[in-house]
Amino acid sequence: MKVNMPMAVTAADTIKRTITGTIVTWNEQGNTSVGPTVFAADSIEIKPVKLLLEHDRTRPIGKMVSHNVTSSGIEATFKIANTMAGEDALVEATEGLRDGFSVGAQINEWTNVKGVMQITSAILDEVSLVTDPAIDSARVAEVVAASENEEVKEDSDLATADSDKPTEGDQVSDTTAPAPAVEEAVEAAKVEAAAPKPAFYTAPRLEFTKAKYLENSIRAALGDDDARSYVRAADDTTDNAGFIPTPQSTTLINGVANGDRGFIDALSRETLAASGMTFELPRINTAPTVALTNEAAGPSETDMATAYISVDVKKFAGQQTVSVELIDRSSPAFFSELVRQMEFAYAKATDAYAVTRASATATASTAKAGATAADYLAFFANAAKNCYTGSLGFARNVVVSPDVWAEIMGLNDNGRPIYIASNPQNAGGALSPLSIRGNVAGLDLYVSRSLSGTGDGSIYVINPDALTFYESARLTLQTNVIASGQISVMYYGYAAVAPKLPGGYTANDNA
Repeated sequence: MKVNMPMAVTAADTIKRTITGTIVTWNEQGNTSVGPTVFAADSIEIKPVKLLLEHDRTRPIGKMVSHNVTSSGIEATFKIANTMAGEDALVEATEGLRDGFSVGAQINEWTNVKGVMQITSAILDEVSLVTDPAIDSARVAEVVAASENEEVKEDSDLATADSDKPTEGDQVSDTTAPAPAVEEAVEAAKVEAAAPKPAFYTAPRLEFTKAKYLENSIRAALGDDDARSYVRAADDTTDNAGFIPTPQSTTLINGVANGDRGFIDALSRETLAASGMTFELPRINTAPTVALTNEAAGPSETDMATAYISVDVKKFAGQQTVSVELIDRSSPAFFSELVRQMEFAYAKATDAYAVTRASATATASTAKAGATAADYLAFFANAAKNCYTGSLGFARNVVVSPDVWAEIMGLNDNGRPIYIASNPQNAGGALSPLSIRGNVAGLDLYVSRSLSGTGDGSIYVINPDALTFYESARLTLQTNVIASGQISVMYYGYAAVAPKLPGGYTANDNA
């Protein structure tokens, strides 16, 4: 498994052709290709790697020449190749246009702590120069762009020395050239060295077709400088105006999926064990007793009894099979969006599974949840009592369907909202149409699409210690289907829901 962690460039030297910066910060959370991630101190094994552009292995621009592991992270210096892409990278880093680092690492050992991957062992695979680091404030701190005059002067001196050498067909004199002529030549070299070098441009090789223009328009929107040059040239070429298609936006509209997991968010969370498709949890079924005891009478004696509850581990997986043509010819944004959408599908499937595990063992409340504030307040009070008597713990969270959420937002008790009770009178709480989080009757409120309607099972009042969600890190598996020329990508993970104390969560029963 591989993750990409963006960081920031801290220095760029256009003469030495080096870029320097912190590529990893220990114990600081960043948004990687697998979600929220933290690298533990000294968790990355360093080896000489190439510097890529935006994690594209076909676009190397340099290589690591030195690194320094500190108590806060890893600092590295990269030598940039003397190519057009290398020149562009130095200019972009200097001017703050592409000023972020992102490491690619092969992960060996990790744990999942409340949805955050804690990496303890990894091997550095590559480092990329990227447009945006994970933290917006992590930008270029210092740019060392030394003058290029020295380099130009050396070239001019060489040119002067070469001009003094006789060439074939020249007359060679025994006399020495007058000193003033030499001084004039030196002065001319100084003037030439003082003049700034012009910017370096290469004329693009243009193939004006609709397909090429569209391809380069998309790549230019994704940050490809060569593609931008093509688009500028095509736009300025009146002879090919008929080949310029209608622009297409790269903004993707998605109204069918997101990563919300309202039900799981209301449960307690633990990391799933690294092996096994089942695991067991010990639970006390009978507790020892202590009773009022008369003088010389025997004490109360009840043997403590424990038993194990078995929890099944389930795999959640999705697959996409695409042609090599799509891989070869698509925009790089395709891969990012594919993983993002599969992550959304994973979130939906796991949240729905957690609801089924809870509904199988939840206590049903005898109070009715209905359309009035009094009904809902009675239900929450009765459900809180059930949670305490069933688990000896307090209910802290309530999960509702979108329909119940809509009803609760409109309820009031004698003109006052039922959200948060606050002296001297009820005050409107955190619940609003702009957030699926809030507080109602003292319970933290979550909204889950895995619940529906306003009938039975559309509300759960939960003591989170009674119901725990276990989860592994998400993984990807890629295989090549040679017979059809396709590539199959599987996105999967493992999860389990442990009903530790079934009496600790209550579902509404409108009967």
